[in-house]
Amino acid sequence: MLGEIREFCRQTQTAESTFGRLVVNDGKLVSRLRDGARITTGTLDKVRAYLAEHQPASTAASSGSPAVKPQNGAVAAPAVAPPGFRFFDNRQKYLLFVSTCSEKSEVGNRISLELGNLQPAPPALRIFDAGVGDGTVLSRVMRAVHARFPTMPLYVVAKEISYEDVRLMLEKMADRLFEHPATVLVVTNLYYAEAPWLTPRSVTSAQGLIWKDVTLTGNTAHGFAEQIGELEGFLAENWRAGISPTTGNPVYQRPVILTLRREDHSFLLDPIMPRPGRVMADYDLVIASQPYRARASVEFKASKVVTPLVKSLRPGGRLIGIHSHGKDPGIEIIDQVWPGDDPFKTDRYAILRQVKHELGAAARHYNFNASSDARSIFRYHMHTLPDEVSGPIGTSTLFAAWNAAIYVAQIEDNRLSEVVRDGRYLEATDRVLKKHGGLWFNDETYVISRRRAPA
Repeated sequence: MLGEIREFCRQTQTAESTFGRLVVNDGKLVSRLRDGARITTGTLDKVRAYLAEHQPASTAASSGSPAVKPQNGAVAAPAVAPPGFRFFDNRQKYLLFVSTCSEKSEVGNRISLELGNLQPAPPALRIFDAGVGDGTVLSRVMRAVHARFPTMPLYVVAKEISYEDVRLMLEKMADRLFEHPATVLVVTNLYYAEAPWLTPRSVTSAQGLIWKDVTLTGNTAHGFAEQIGELEGFLAENWRAGISPTTGNPVYQRPVILTLRREDHSFLLDPIMPRPGRVMADYDLVIASQPYRARASVEFKASKVVTPLVKSLRPGGRLIGIHSHGKDPGIEIIDQVWPGDDPFKTDRYAILRQVKHELGAAARHYNFNASSDARSIFRYHMHTLPDEVSGPIGTSTLFAAWNAAIYVAQIEDNRLSEVVRDGRYLEATDRVLKKHGGLWFNDETYVISRRRAPA
């Protein structure tokens, strides 16, 4: 809502204080919202109604449809998303989810458990993150790696197509490069079948490849952060994505490979620095956390995502896959609004069976471990204060819980527009939170490891 208010004020050249006075006679409304203050559903309705009624003509024209005004006090429905746009690619909703739920930290903890099974070989321990996101998981894993292997050279490849995610991820890397100086960090927007090898498959993409090596000078986290911050212009210009007209998935406009290392460790790191035409895909650990759409077919998940990653493992290397499992209060909210809708139809057993099929005869070189439910399935929570759901639940908490539920279930915007008109989604969310005393979700994991060659 804050984003809508800011955009409205920008387009209409209205001061935020003036907006607050016009809507609810409160000039500090926007500033209090920015500070995290709660508001009533009545105030929210007034804000939505005002935004819908006074939508600038340019906005209505660009959306291709008139604004939807609220009726009978219901919350105004957002505009239907354009073709190809999916809810779970929306930045604001993604950031709200990761800041209010503990999934990233729990995933990082689960992946760190695999470090005890690694037996890296010279010249480096090699990690591939198949969807680094904002870097929270990777930074936690890198901290755990340093604790276990404090002097071992570390080669990390992080795949991410989102410019905003790459920017947020790089902000976390200054501390990692300071604590573990023997680190080569590679960031790329290549596809799953390309990224482990840092090699575009098509000739056209290979000819347009942008390869940038960055050597960081100095020996302080502050200095590294400043130098990494100077890359923002390069990222803004080159880290651009579009939408595939055939699949609707995000695709890069130009392939990019960005490498970072410390200058004072260049001699040590030279043997593991990737260079065009000289890249090895022999990873000790591949992280595949939520790398595919829940509703995608098992054939797509296995053939386009997991199998290429499995092929990049070195002997003894391990891939850990993590995806949503359901059977939790989050899916109860979804079921109350869309009865019978279950996006989590592909479990870990189906993924492993299909990957075996895709590998064919080569499957004999790998171990496929689904583990028991007690080990595989873990829970993460939405953060709430101890008394936040014991009495009347605030609007901000309800919206955060609803956002988390539809983000995890990957509900598209065009489906959301049908249910937000009557407010029943908030009633369903309120019921589930009170029933369970909070909100949590289940993820499940699986491991595929490559067998070591016989001695």
